Amino acid sequence: MPSSPKFFPARPSSSKSRRSTVLILCLLVGLAGFFLGFLVVSKQGLGYSCKYAKPISVSVVWDRTNSGNSFSSSSDGDNGANGNSVRGQKRYKATGFVGIQTGFGSAGRRRALRQTWFPSDPQGLQRLEEATGLVFRFVIGKTSDKSKMSELRREVAKYDDFMLLDIEEEYSKLPYKTLAFFKAAYALYDADFYVKADDDIYLRPDRLSLLLVKERSHSQTYLGCMKKGPVFTDPKLKWYEPLGHLLGKEYFLHAYGPLYALSADVVASLVALRNNRQAAFVLIITAVHFLFLFFS
Repeated sequence: MPSSPKFFPARPSSSKSRRSTVLILCLLVGLAGFFLGFLVVSKQGLGYSCKYAKPISVSVVWDRTNSGNSFSSSSDGDNGANGNSVRGQKRYKATGFVGIQTGFGSAGRRRALRQTWFPSDPQGLQRLEEATGLVFRFVIGKTSDKSKMSELRREVAKYDDFMLLDIEEEYSKLPYKTLAFFKAAYALYDADFYVKADDDIYLRPDRLSLLLVKERSHSQTYLGCMKKGPVFTDPKLKWYEPLGHLLGKEYFLHAYGPLYALSADVVASLVALRNNRQAAFVLIITAVHFLFLFFS
């Protein structure tokens, strides 16, 4: 009698089992790498956001009970109400502090600067400052116009790149605003130079940084543009000079205001003066001293 057929189950191939093991290991390694990368990116993101949790814009409030020489500062979120006294606090070290003088009617100029050389976000601004050793802030005063102040607060909250001075923003008070800027910048930053710039210039921060770090024989230094030009004696012209007959046909070579830098020693002498008119006179003497060095 023939024996019944026997069936033997197929044995799994050793090569197939090894392939499955390799695939599982690759899958596990891939998942581990994905989760590790996710954790690294998450930690970097959290660290970056915490770094900018505190606003860098500052409000400077002058104390008029002490001849205008002391003041308090606060972040913009405090609105200057609970500002801590700058005296006794640490002054941040920098190669230079660049204050870009601006006004309430210059939102378009600030927008143009943020679209060119001035970073429009705090992270980009910090990278620029770390690369050049310079600090950059828009400098503006105050106004009684509530709508303009409201627009300014929104801009400060969005860009966080302002120094707010407790002084009326008026054309006739620009010299006092400039003095207030130098005093505030000197109290907040221990810089080698303090730079005043207008908001309608295109600045090269890298070249400015190289200029400021050059060695100089004199510690009281003025760096700025020089200009001369014709004297307008026609009353119909915009820049009519009533005393033109005393000046002649052409102005003498003189310091120009759109961009200049004062060394720390010069700004320290301005801060030490209690009278703002005396401080303005020192600014003029500094320019004359620079002319003397220029031609000697």
